[in-house]
Amino acid sequence: MNITAQMVKELRDKTGAGMMDAKKALVETDGDMEKAMEVLRQKGIASADKKMGRIAAEGLVASVVLDDCGAMVEVNCETDFVAKNEEFKELANCLAEGVAKGNPADVEAFINSTCPKCGKTVEEIIKEKIASIGEKITFRRFVRYEGNTASYIHNGKIGVLIQTDKKDAELMNDLCLHIASSAPEFISRNEIPQSVIDHETEIEMGKEDLQKKPEAIRAKIVEGRVNKLMAGKCLLEQPFIKNPDVTISQLIEGKLEIKAFTRYMLGEGLEKKQENFADEVMSQIKG
Repeated sequence: MNITAQMVKELRDKTGAGMMDAKKALVETDGDMEKAMEVLRQKGIASADKKMGRIAAEGLVASVVLDDCGAMVEVNCETDFVAKNEEFKELANCLAEGVAKGNPADVEAFINSTCPKCGKTVEEIIKEKIASIGEKITFRRFVRYEGNTASYIHNGKIGVLIQTDKKDAELMNDLCLHIASSAPEFISRNEIPQSVIDHETEIEMGKEDLQKKPEAIRAKIVEGRVNKLMAGKCLLEQPFIKNPDVTISQLIEGKLEIKAFTRYMLGEGLEKKQENFADEVMSQIKG
């Protein structure tokens, strides 16, 4: 398979590996991006936390917390300039409120729902904003929890929504800040699929620094490494950012139970259009 410069660049962006290392990995895996990423990880060239979900689109993450529920949304636009526009911010906040109050089944249902204030569908409201603002706007995703909820939005780029069994505003706010900073993937180990553990075990077993060690010792080392990796993915096992001597489990003990949480990073998993600024200006002049 022909390994293009664009493929090499994409792998470098996702892993932080050097150009030659990225190209060798792609050649070795016949251009398979996922396998190439694993090869680089096994060689210690790529970090485990360099994932597909890079910030690759503009827009805002917004949320609203009501007495009986909370909602968080991601709304995308084309430029950071528009994302900072007050009209766009108002739209994002309005959509978050609409999700909270309307409790839609999915994105499509919400887009087709009618706003009780103006009688227009959400799709019509968004189209009007597109005409007004002059950029493509998309409603990408949402999450909604009922009961005791809290939220934290960091610069419109990272958002957290949490649901607990009891109301403790200060503690819930601390939990949101921690989740935003530490990016856990699960509440506890019980939620981790066996496939995730198996996948990480396979990667660790293939790392070059273990290849010369006896099988039994290698298995023990890998078990320890995977155990540490899984602990880092679980919210309850993470050291609290404000006091690393205490885990989140210890922090909330006897106070409340975390029922669910969602963390959004703006644009994760989306491809951002790359343009040459000079070419863009010239195309506008010619247009």
